[in-house]
Amino acid sequence: MSDAASIKQRFGLVGRSLLFDRALNTAARVAGTELTVLITGESGVGKEVFSHIIHALSPRKHNKFIAVNCGAIPQGTINSELFGHEKGAFTGATADRKGYFESVDGGTIFLDEVGEMPMDTQTYLLRVLESGEFMKVGSSHVQKTDVRVIAASNVDLKERIRQGRFRDDLYYRLNTVPIHIPSLKERPEDINILIRRFAVDFAETYHTESIRFDDQAKNILIKYSWPGNIRELKNLIEQLSVLSEDKQIDAETLLQIAPHLAKTNLPALTRGSGDGFQEREILYKLLFDMKGDLHDLKQLVFELIRGNNLRVPESMNFRPIQPSSSSTELVSPEPWSTTSKDIYPINTNQERTPLIIDDKKYTNGELVDESLALEDMEKDMIKKSLKRHGGRRKEAALELGISERTLYRKIKQYDI
Repeated sequence: MSDAASIKQRFGLVGRSLLFDRALNTAARVAGTELTVLITGESGVGKEVFSHIIHALSPRKHNKFIAVNCGAIPQGTINSELFGHEKGAFTGATADRKGYFESVDGGTIFLDEVGEMPMDTQTYLLRVLESGEFMKVGSSHVQKTDVRVIAASNVDLKERIRQGRFRDDLYYRLNTVPIHIPSLKERPEDINILIRRFAVDFAETYHTESIRFDDQAKNILIKYSWPGNIRELKNLIEQLSVLSEDKQIDAETLLQIAPHLAKTNLPALTRGSGDGFQEREILYKLLFDMKGDLHDLKQLVFELIRGNNLRVPESMNFRPIQPSSSSTELVSPEPWSTTSKDIYPINTNQERTPLIIDDKKYTNGELVDESLALEDMEKDMIKKSLKRHGGRRKEAALELGISERTLYRKIKQYDI
């Protein structure tokens, strides 16, 4: 059995992601040493879990372990929390106090969000890492400690160094062995496994039946970006286990309880038989969105040219701008004339002088009636989706990957 497999079995972890297995293997190999470890990864990926694994597999496993969130301790008290203080060292210091580095001597200390540590505290920490020496706040007596440090950060410490907010020598001292934990969006193959695990766990906790998801609901969960990673997924499964009356959860029920899941970068695919979305249709939709962005960019360029009296090189080939459905006029109230050679304002006393682009004329307020193939595609897809769902706009909007409000606007726009 590999290191990753044995760790999963021992600590109750699940997943088959190669990136996750690589991180576990690194943790297993470094655990038996005294090296300092820096764990990186987004918030909610399980950095503290890895620190517990390293401690449990190390020779210090029978000694103390403490996790400290550096970002949660006020700047004025963090030195006292970590290194202790003498009586009378500051207002409120009514007695001597041991810090974490003294009380956990011989064990392991996990410093989470180490990037939030103040600069003076970083100096004291560097001294501990290099010589094992520290001084309590308000004391001149040097003390020794034997503590293994595991640090973690969800921010780019190299960027903090460039900003002058983190010591580069401390970074290289902490980063003796780096371990990067992949985010949930980097291990989508593990989402269904984690869902089943959490569903079973919460069913046992609340003495109820385990929740299940249909294919469309699973697809929504897989397509979601999970900014809160495993922590967010676990909280959602617990919420559904408690709030959902029907333990067989479909897409509609899922979005009623967690509407934010509909915010995906791509339209959700419907699996199964029928005439659901094909890859070609999804591509058409993306191209249509790109066409709209290109139209806006064209309008911006022409406004800049007109507003700044710019001359355009002869090599530029102007093509007519196709107005979007939200456009009310093609050109501004000022009359303009343009050729392939240059663009310049003409006599403003002239009435309704046309805008000339590539030998085509457009008067103020004129709209182009030409129907674009992509618009026809979008209209056809909306019709098909509404027909497939019996006119139910909510389900059609979900399948199309747009909001219900946008779908309503499109229906009015295309007179469907």
